[in-house]
Amino acid sequence: MDENDGTVTPGRDDGEWLAERFEEHRSHLRAVAYRMLGSLSEADDAVQEAWLRLSRAGVHGVENLGGWMTTIVGRVCLDQLRSRRARREDPLGVHVPEPIVSRADGPDPEQQVLLADSVGLALLVVLETLAPAERLAFVLHDMFAVPFDEIAPIVDRSPAAARQLASRARRRVQGTTPAPDTDPARQREVVGAFLAASRSGDFDALLAVLDPDVVLRADSGPGAPGASRLVRGAAAVVEQALLYSQFVPFARPALVNGAPGLVTARGGRPFSVMGFTIAHGKIVEINILADLARLERLDLTILDG
Repeated sequence: MDENDGTVTPGRDDGEWLAERFEEHRSHLRAVAYRMLGSLSEADDAVQEAWLRLSRAGVHGVENLGGWMTTIVGRVCLDQLRSRRARREDPLGVHVPEPIVSRADGPDPEQQVLLADSVGLALLVVLETLAPAERLAFVLHDMFAVPFDEIAPIVDRSPAAARQLASRARRRVQGTTPAPDTDPARQREVVGAFLAASRSGDFDALLAVLDPDVVLRADSGPGAPGASRLVRGAAAVVEQALLYSQFVPFARPALVNGAPGLVTARGGRPFSVMGFTIAHGKIVEINILADLARLERLDLTILDG
């Protein structure tokens, strides 16, 4: 392989060399898969499946190894998304994707790679509503700059049709996903005000930090479908926040997909992760994952100590 241009040349396609190159790209490939699937555990499975396919097929004559790996991960994720739909596994009710939870003082280097594009929970929720091919075209092109002529074979379309898939997805994302504030200090201030108002049961103070059209999405999982809910409007969300006040003593600050959030736990076991989307100094979206089975799959030990 020419180390300068990334071209794989004959005679160098041995297993050990390929494994080393794959490990160099693993963090990037995991980031692609997370945006495609909205699940860290499924993303890890997709990356492993991509490695198996790559190691079986080999890379003789591949001109861009990193791009080829990204393409393979895209194919694996597209297969998984289509399989979800075929087996009717797409959530029919409220669904919150698996968050990336970090210490309040900042994510570790691997998490920084995953969050390089500030992929918030609000964006992942919208991505869940896209058709599989639309999601792939948008993620690969808009988030990772993969050309449409490389996306087209994955979705069995022409480059022009792949461009249209991404365009439709982009309109959906831009039309439903608020642009979050970028000042971390201001974000922490707003979340802190929400927490303080919830603790004291101050209805007016809660209203003051909520956008009038705020959305609250709580996913308690299939084991407790009655506890999952979608609530719209500041007054209705305030009622939910006041119910939440009993859990406030167990809440601790964290970063949820790179933005200030809260993790609640009792007896060393987490029972919810709450992510906030803040725009123009107001909370516009609250996403709560309270599915205990999925929470157990998250690495929340980083919050210890």
